[in-house]
Amino acid sequence: MDRTTAAASASSDGLDRAFHVGRFRDYLALEAGNSDNTVASYLRDITRLAEYATSHGVKTPQELSAAQLREFIYFLKDLGLAPTTIRRQISAIRTYFKFLVGEGIAARDPSERIESPKRWRTLPAVLTVAEVRKLLDAPNTNALLPQRDVALLEFAYATGVRVSELVSLKLQDISFGERVVRVFGKGGKERIVPFGKSALGRIASYVREVRPRLDRGKGRGVLFLNARGTPLSRVGAWGIIKVNARRAGLSKRVTPHTLRHTFATHLLEGGADLRAVQEMLGHADLATTQLYTHIDRDYLRTVHRSYHPRA
Repeated sequence: MDRTTAAASASSDGLDRAFHVGRFRDYLALEAGNSDNTVASYLRDITRLAEYATSHGVKTPQELSAAQLREFIYFLKDLGLAPTTIRRQISAIRTYFKFLVGEGIAARDPSERIESPKRWRTLPAVLTVAEVRKLLDAPNTNALLPQRDVALLEFAYATGVRVSELVSLKLQDISFGERVVRVFGKGGKERIVPFGKSALGRIASYVREVRPRLDRGKGRGVLFLNARGTPLSRVGAWGIIKVNARRAGLSKRVTPHTLRHTFATHLLEGGADLRAVQEMLGHADLATTQLYTHIDRDYLRTVHRSYHPRA
């Protein structure tokens, strides 16, 4: 055996001892009665975890935290492993820590809070800034209804409101001077959302030039009206977004939710505070807003891989 092989073998033996891989093998085969295939798969999974842990300065499984386990799962996702493989890895980790706690090797089980891929909440596609620009440029603003459409699209992206909130907005809810809108969300909860100059210009032009020509006394003070002069419905708003996404040549499926998620993601990518985004979205629980940090995390990793000289 040459020195390199001997060193690799010694390192592997040290890893096995530090992470009790041999004892875990015996537990799986003798006590738990697992099949040879399951034993082999779980051992590979735990060896992978041990190698990842030691590369991050963690020398024993007792030192692993729930946060580090979650980072490990995201690492597997970045490697491109299938959700079924990641689910098995999570199952192996849970079995492993059950063994460690049962044997008195570890005092706690940090794997309890790991989410399986089947429970990961998937978010709709997020548009890039260039794609948003294409969408906003799609309506023919020389015509009456397209002017309304571009105002709706601009305002939806500028505020991140839900489609039900968007079609319920009233003229009195908008403060043009302060560039804020009062939104009534789930359960009638009120929040204030700012909007930018582009949205201000589009909405002001629509309210001044287009809405009066649509309103036939049936608008009830609602901001966005349909061709009949009555409040635009949720289905109508969906249709406007869908038609203009197709006109813009976007290959992604674009819905009102897409614009809401794009709003949140672009804010976070630009460095916005998570709690400020939570307030603007009207989320009661910060954990709901934290879903967007998964997108932001993927975005940051993509940027790092693309531009860092040693990525």
